[in-house]
Amino acid sequence: MGNKNDKKERINVVYSTNPNYQYEYNQEEEQETLAPEKQNLRVTLDSKQRKGKTVTLVQGFIGTEEDLKELAKLLKNKCGVGGSVKDGEIIIQGEVKEKVLTILRDNKYRAK
Repeated sequence: MGNKNDKKERINVVYSTNPNYQYEYNQEEEQETLAPEKQNLRVTLDSKQRKGKTVTLVQGFIGTEEDLKELAKLLKNKCGVGGSVKDGEIIIQGEVKEKVLTILRDNKYRAK
């Protein structure tokens, strides 16, 4: 086990042509996403490059793309608006900063 050769650490190896495919590694390697209470999220309003529409940005998430998308989905559902994930940020449509902060805090995230 001491040898950190990636190929030897892989479990359930399945080769995929999907460029975003993540190999499964042994449990100790999987600590990628920080626990909500360890996250330091910044929630800001932004209207630059958005055709004058204001959006709420959530930045500073540390973790997997999958977990980020999960969080974005939660925020979009709770706010009843659309949004997306881009470059490690969650973009929620509209001026919903206070609502987003409340939802994040209710889910034990550290956010300001």
